[in-house]
Amino acid sequence: MKTDLELALECAINIYHRYAIRNPMDDYLSRNEFAMLLKENAKPFLTDTVPPNTTADEYIKQLFAKSDSNHDGRLKFTEFLTTLSLVAIDAHNRSHRKPGDHSHDHGHGHDHGHGHSHGHGHGHGPHH
Repeated sequence: MKTDLELALECAINIYHRYAIRNPMDDYLSRNEFAMLLKENAKPFLTDTVPPNTTADEYIKQLFAKSDSNHDGRLKFTEFLTTLSLVAIDAHNRSHRKPGDHSHDHGHGHDHGHGHSHGHGHGHGPHH
């Protein structure tokens, strides 16, 4: 029997292919294909991870820009995986915040320093 992680990885590959071959028929995601993929498959997830004062479309645009590492205006599979990791990191950080819970300072102490101090620059790019 396959593990949950194997199924999740297979699922990511299958969804990528389903959208990447739409228009044009290639093995890349255009920004429209990418936006459609997220909106159709990750709507509740997006709602939870979109930063305050940002629309889902702006968030998708930001994710696309961060993930398009060679700046060719489309995502190959490895760049799509970057997107998934960014969304997962945002979701994970948010999972530690309980609505209305101000009794502790969001995650300092219980996560041993990973995720909050360097979660915004995502560790790559020219901004060091």
